[in-house]
Amino acid sequence: MISCRSLQQSDMPAWDRFVRAHLSGTPFHLMAWHDTLRSIFGYRAEYRVAIEDGEIVGVLPMFIVDNFVTGKVLVSTPFGVYGGILASNNAAHEILCQEMTTLAHEEGVQYAELRNSFTDQAAGFDSVDRYCTFTRDVTPASRDELLSALPQKTRNVVRKALKQNFTTRPAQDLGAFYSLLSETYRRHGTPVFPKRFFETIVGNFGSEVDVREVVLDGKVVAASLNFLYQRQMHTYYAASSRDCWKMNVNDFMYFEQIMWAGQNGFTLFDFGRSKVGSGPSEFKKHWGAIMRPLPYEVMLVKRRELPNFSQSNPKFDLAVRVWQKMPLAVTQLVGPRLVGMFP
Repeated sequence: MISCRSLQQSDMPAWDRFVRAHLSGTPFHLMAWHDTLRSIFGYRAEYRVAIEDGEIVGVLPMFIVDNFVTGKVLVSTPFGVYGGILASNNAAHEILCQEMTTLAHEEGVQYAELRNSFTDQAAGFDSVDRYCTFTRDVTPASRDELLSALPQKTRNVVRKALKQNFTTRPAQDLGAFYSLLSETYRRHGTPVFPKRFFETIVGNFGSEVDVREVVLDGKVVAASLNFLYQRQMHTYYAASSRDCWKMNVNDFMYFEQIMWAGQNGFTLFDFGRSKVGSGPSEFKKHWGAIMRPLPYEVMLVKRRELPNFSQSNPKFDLAVRVWQKMPLAVTQLVGPRLVGMFP
């Protein structure tokens, strides 16, 4: 007999063990992500576990987000590109689907969102086909071996980048990373996270997070925050100096990280989510990566149409243009107060 209940503190170690053992588990299902979002944004966690014979057989991480932009919504999981139900069997999956539906109606949310990474997580809600993700297998390889495995166009660009005096190193702190990320977010017209968000990620995930820098003439010109999860390397937050784009700094950064992943025992490199047909998605395709549509789902409750709080929504055009013209210091001050409204 399978039952379902709210997560208890005593469940937390078993929750993480279940996530790590599940083929569809991700860093955004772990308790470290739960702790980070609660600490920084104060979202109300509504985590559910399916129990059979005293053991966890399914988990569903959910947060209630409530603000004047989105209204009250239920999301699995905020700021994560992956989320949704992880279950050992159909019965556990079904009871967690029912639990989410019941909670969404009891709370009177506008909608409930599942950021599924695979179709077997699907709950049967309305599908959202806006995003895709890119991954590629990695193995230990020398520079020449990795270069030869790349598509010709990318190989030529990377060779040019390797002729520059770029070097890579682990970051000693988050200063340069945050500065570059702030510039990148302003350029895109989006609010930047508070620096404390990244500090908390590093603290909560420990050895499962790697922050790397690309250096040119003693100056950090690119940086990334990467999740190291179950032999997978996820480059999740990345930024670079616009001054070095013509030198192909982004190609250098990804090439070095793919090579580092293979040489350090990782078997999969995750380039992360992109909007279908966007510039970043085209960039990732050229690395010999496999594109997989992300089967996100939304259950409409009070809302009558599927939400779109991304930059692709024309309603945000003016706000994006204004943000892009603001001084960097202003966006660093105001952005962290706004970003939590767009989970």
